[in-house]
Amino acid sequence: MTGNRITHRTADGVRVPGTWRHAFIRNGDRHYLTDLFIYADGLIDCWGLVTFEEFEEKLRTGWVATTFPEGAEASAHELADWTFGEPESWLTPELLAAEVRDTIDELNGRPDSTDRCLAAVDTFLADRTEENRATARAAYLAIPESQRHFALGDMDSKDWPLRVLVAGPGGLTNLSSGKTITQAGYDKAVAYFEERARWKAERATAVPADGPVTPHAPAVQLSHSYPNKPLADPRKLGLRHDYPAPITVAGTEYPSAAHAYWALSVADPSARPAVTAAESAAAARTLASGTPRREDWEHVRTAVMTHLLRAKYDQHPALASVLLATDDATVIYDDMNSAFWGDNAGHGRNWSGRLLELVRSELHARRTGLLEP
Repeated sequence: MTGNRITHRTADGVRVPGTWRHAFIRNGDRHYLTDLFIYADGLIDCWGLVTFEEFEEKLRTGWVATTFPEGAEASAHELADWTFGEPESWLTPELLAAEVRDTIDELNGRPDSTDRCLAAVDTFLADRTEENRATARAAYLAIPESQRHFALGDMDSKDWPLRVLVAGPGGLTNLSSGKTITQAGYDKAVAYFEERARWKAERATAVPADGPVTPHAPAVQLSHSYPNKPLADPRKLGLRHDYPAPITVAGTEYPSAAHAYWALSVADPSARPAVTAAESAAAARTLASGTPRREDWEHVRTAVMTHLLRAKYDQHPALASVLLATDDATVIYDDMNSAFWGDNAGHGRNWSGRLLELVRSELHARRTGLLEP
């Protein structure tokens, strides 16, 4: 299960997604608590990258340890050392290998053992032959034992409906304490899956209370540009901060939102007029970068830019209409000079795009009368 433990490595310039989990490496007589990194291409880092087959060998030889002898020494690097007393482990080499195999499937977006089991159960429920039941039972038993409780995502019932369904009336579950399945118990399990199917169908067609999670409009890319004069129909070029759309803020007129941003960033007020009067936004940036910045600038810059963008689209209704026409699209703003403001092919934080989406939402709310101007 990858959960929120997301990592990656780079191979031949390609980002390979991965995850990690805790494990013990036995090196000599000492067991080291460490992280086992698992990657989508099937390689596992257990103090060195190995293939899945090599990882299984590491498990068989005890390099990746799942059992711990009484009195064995252990260490967590730079944290603690201890000696095992009455050690217990819930893992076996086979179980850990099965969990890692599932993780590789999950990282690749492939069905894991739980997905395959639930698909086999659906097949059985649609055609309740003993052959299909046997297939579903085999698929259930193929789920790592440590993961079976979570197969249905129901921590009240856990996996009892699965155990009962694949055993069938008169059968025995896989538990050592399992009792013979009665017809009443079996009918209850079938009813559980029928109710689960209804719930899943309703959920699939339900409209989220707060609206869609993802945009329905195509993303808007605001590529690098250096506009020096206003255009009769700027279209999305007008959404660039450096587009020459003059704004007035606190009694001062600036040639563009970018001019205002750079002028307000400098610590010395006497230096601001030169930045404001720069012949282009790029020149304003150059002047500002050669002048000491306000000490608190990194803490206030997003608020300042938000204020400037509100002024820009309030004072230029035509540009506000261009922004509104992007609907609910993700705005991807490129800025070759800043990984903070630009998306830059996924390597930047895209704060410019985010703030344009925020201001656009405010414009929508005001035009519908939800918010006062």
